[in-house]
Amino acid sequence: MQVILLERVAKLGQMGEVVNVKDGYARNFLLPQGKALRASEANIKSFETRKAQLVAENLETKKEAEAVAAKLDGQVFVVIRSASDAGALYGSVTARDAAEAATEAGFTVGRNQVVLIQPIKELGIHPVSVVLHPEVSATIRMNVARSAEEAELQASGKSIQELAAEAEAAAEFEISELFDDIGAATAEE
Repeated sequence: MQVILLERVAKLGQMGEVVNVKDGYARNFLLPQGKALRASEANIKSFETRKAQLVAENLETKKEAEAVAAKLDGQVFVVIRSASDAGALYGSVTARDAAEAATEAGFTVGRNQVVLIQPIKELGIHPVSVVLHPEVSATIRMNVARSAEEAELQASGKSIQELAAEAEAAAEFEISELFDDIGAATAEE
């Protein structure tokens, strides 16, 4: 099916281009969301008369998105989840969780704007992309931790695995000192 794009669509084309897409993609995504029109003679003429208005609206929304992206880029949001001692989550952090964390911090972000490169299934700080406009995106970081104190430690640069290894090494050192003390006491007798 041939359609006229009313806005830039990633991996498809720019505004005003007539492109061939599969029927299902056009019927189920592009047409209902107002991203495209069927490429008929009437629609092409209608688009040409509305083109200046659409370009102006696109520029305005792009400027707004750039302003929000400037504030949002680099922000760190804390998400508290249950996890094993090894740092594996008992579930995962989803796009919805990222959107809710950003919304609680005062930003307007929908879950369909959040792009997870891979599912977040372990504790730590993970980069997440937020697409605010087809041409504007920002990168936020999700600090996934078991508690607020743990989140602060991760923010300072220590990972949960490092902290667990340090605690284990300290425990082993205490045990070896205890056995050394017992051995020394036995040798004195």
